[in-house]
Amino acid sequence: MNIMKINKEESGQALVELAFAFVLLCTFVFGIIDFGRAIYDVEVMKNLVGEGSSMASRGTSPATTTQTVANDAGADLNINTYGCVIVTVVTNQGGGALDVTAQAQQGGLACNSKVGCLQGQAGCGNSKATLPPPAVTALQSEATGSSLYVTEIFYTYNTMTPIAGFLGKNVVPSQLYSAAYY
Repeated sequence: MNIMKINKEESGQALVELAFAFVLLCTFVFGIIDFGRAIYDVEVMKNLVGEGSSMASRGTSPATTTQTVANDAGADLNINTYGCVIVTVVTNQGGGALDVTAQAQQGGLACNSKVGCLQGQAGCGNSKATLPPPAVTALQSEATGSSLYVTEIFYTYNTMTPIAGFLGKNVVPSQLYSAAYY
């Protein structure tokens, strides 16, 4: 008789424990799905910017390179809707001056290159390039007229699961960026 009384008093305990465990389990599963997708997208972007810069350095025009990179991204990233590809040519003008001499952009996202802009573009004050110190050193050590090819991808990442609703919008990255220099 005593055992029956204990079971009656604890009859809802398992349901409450299941509810807490289910919410925690869903959070972990949703996190794994969306963070895994974000990591995959970053790896695809790294591959695309490397291939884009390599292609541009072999003589393909920046406009053709941006088109090829956007097409190669395919359904994985959908650059024409959620992203932007920028190919920039930075040339050693001699005397330590590094200028943007060509640039092309494609995609559904409005973005500005972190490297610099081509003189004459809207909103471009000057064509001075901003490169990481090793890239500056490498290009300045080359002959005047030598060029460095930079491919950048900006991508707006959208979650598939309601993880952002559980944990907040700032937990999962919303803007991804990758660049390669050749």
